[in-house]
Amino acid sequence: MDYKKYIADKIKVEGVDREEIASSLALPPNSQMGDYALPCFKFAKILRKSPVAIAQQLAEDISPDGVISEVSAVNGYLNFKINKAGLARDVLKKIAEDGAKYGSSSVGAGKTVCIDYSSVNIAKPFHIGHLSTTVLGSALYKIFNFLGYNAVGINHLGDYGTQFGKLISAYKRWGNRDEVQKGGIHAINDLYVRFNNEADEEMEREAREYFRLIESGDREANELFEWFKSLTLEYVKKIYDRLDVHFDSYAGERFYTDKMVPVIDELRDKGLLKESEGAQIVDLEPYGMPPCLILRSDGASLYATRDIAAAIYRKNTYDFYKCLYVVAYQQNLHFKQFFKVLELMGKEWAKDLVHVAYGMVSLEDGAMSTRKGKVVWLEDVIAKCVEKAYAVVSEKNPDLENKQEIAEKVGVGAVIFGALYNNKIKDITFSYDKVLSFEGETSVYVQYTCARASSVLEKAGGAKCGFPEDFIPSDVEFEVVKALASFPETVLDAAEKYEPSYIARYAVDLAQKFNKFYFDCKILTAEGGVKDFRLALTSATLRTLTNALSLLGIGVLDKM
Repeated sequence: MDYKKYIADKIKVEGVDREEIASSLALPPNSQMGDYALPCFKFAKILRKSPVAIAQQLAEDISPDGVISEVSAVNGYLNFKINKAGLARDVLKKIAEDGAKYGSSSVGAGKTVCIDYSSVNIAKPFHIGHLSTTVLGSALYKIFNFLGYNAVGINHLGDYGTQFGKLISAYKRWGNRDEVQKGGIHAINDLYVRFNNEADEEMEREAREYFRLIESGDREANELFEWFKSLTLEYVKKIYDRLDVHFDSYAGERFYTDKMVPVIDELRDKGLLKESEGAQIVDLEPYGMPPCLILRSDGASLYATRDIAAAIYRKNTYDFYKCLYVVAYQQNLHFKQFFKVLELMGKEWAKDLVHVAYGMVSLEDGAMSTRKGKVVWLEDVIAKCVEKAYAVVSEKNPDLENKQEIAEKVGVGAVIFGALYNNKIKDITFSYDKVLSFEGETSVYVQYTCARASSVLEKAGGAKCGFPEDFIPSDVEFEVVKALASFPETVLDAAEKYEPSYIARYAVDLAQKFNKFYFDCKILTAEGGVKDFRLALTSATLRTLTNALSLLGIGVLDKM
């Protein structure tokens, strides 16, 4: 049963529909006040009454029934207490029946959501700055699929530009095929760095010529480019596999080379292109923005040109309901500009383009800076987390089997959770010790809670979905029940706000409530129906935490 909708059906406010009332219902900070609360302040203007009077009148109009046990009005809030036994029975039954699908829905059936994330640059290793876009986009991909949408994961590769001419020039000067094949992405990057350190005017001219050869279809130049690309993808896919990240398309910037001319022609035909100092622009000054540069004075295209072409291609190919771009907040202006250009072109669907902005990641010793030589490779961060996880797990449980496999799940999970726990727009300072703590708001804490629940169920020989007829859950048990009941709503909120942090925080909250129940209530030594209920509650918690962590790309362990 959807208790919010059930309660919303009982509340009649003139001029306010059921959906708005249901979305306004919240969990009171103090559970003694009620299980759900409706703030009536927003209705004061509509009804021309004080919130206190509105809440009081609504409370008098609603009678308790088999679901709602008590209704009260306090300081402008309409509070509801739910029949504890009924809610517990419904929730545990639902989780037992749905299993891995608990929290999912068909709300997105028939709708496609394109998600552009990670967007690695060919011939450059992953650094920690790529962490947020990769795991945030991956989590959204999983969440939307879980809700019935057809999610399309797109890795918009950075595979276009004069840097590839520089790379070919560097390789032909100093490269050795066997050494580069063996060294992979880092060998390629070393060549690129050397070129930038030693380049003179002649080398820069040579690099531009090699890039021209790539564009004109020269066989040797393109074979080298494709080799560099294959080495890069081979490298990044190993990292993606560890992070449980998947894509449906690797169509990058180069893919849109032949799709930009129609865009430029359309802009010109619609009178949107203007010349400015030899360049072609779309004037956005009337909309409070600098001009959007479409073509440079030498005729070269820019990011905006390719992004406009990509958006049109994606709409034509996928007919998306939404198209998300998971890119750092430093690119806010870029997205506002090309979204506005598409709107001016008459693309009604431009309103369905969403920039999912996020903050920056740094380590405790300072921000990542390529120019200052403080680049930290993501693979090294993952490896260090797994290494530290192995040490922590070994110290906590020296006799544990499969410690390396467990350390992998714990360490990788800590990296992902560390990037997803806070609101996405916040800058993150990554701390190895903090993300690997068994205490506090970490994935390790949640994973350990899952291992604890697994241990209880193993000792009990499994769990029956039992519920004694006259049993009323205690307050601490009912807190777990309510948390379990709110998971589907949390998943919907995470999708609506593009905030996987909602699910990460939910997992910590549920784990905390379960651990309080675990310490306050006897489970294995309880008797009869009470034991059955508590085992069912333990099983439901394990199932729900597993579902929550899987949406973030984090695995669960039976033992830790």
